[in-house]
Amino acid sequence: MLNVSGLKEGFVLDHIQAGKSMAIYKYLGLDKLDCQVAIIKNAKSNKMGRKDIIKIECDINVINLDVLGYIDHNITVNIIKDQKIVEKKTLALPKKITNVIFCKNPRCITSIEQELPHVFMLTDEENEVYRCMYCEEKYHKKY
Repeated sequence: MLNVSGLKEGFVLDHIQAGKSMAIYKYLGLDKLDCQVAIIKNAKSNKMGRKDIIKIECDINVINLDVLGYIDHNITVNIIKDQKIVEKKTLALPKKITNVIFCKNPRCITSIEQELPHVFMLTDEENEVYRCMYCEEKYHKKY
């Protein structure tokens, strides 16, 4: 039996689609943080069959919940304080995301003015379609 100790303070990302935890680890930049991270892959789940879990011992403000909502809005974020879950956050697709996806349109102003942030707006929630704020280039979420 695998035993990963509890967290004193931090958060647990639960209900991650099986096999996606390493991509989320990279996407959130957890490799650049000085905190403890435990990744559990292919854990048994009554709800999902199999799932991944990421436990992170650090301040909740370290991660961008909008990025996490974009990656997978079905992930549950459990906030831990004094080894107890004090809050459960459910995520939603963010209406606006900045510097998470990048415009591939060569005529977009972001191709010329490279210091401009890449800002995308959610235009079709049902199909998870985002459009560049500057040129309206369509981006289908492929995650």
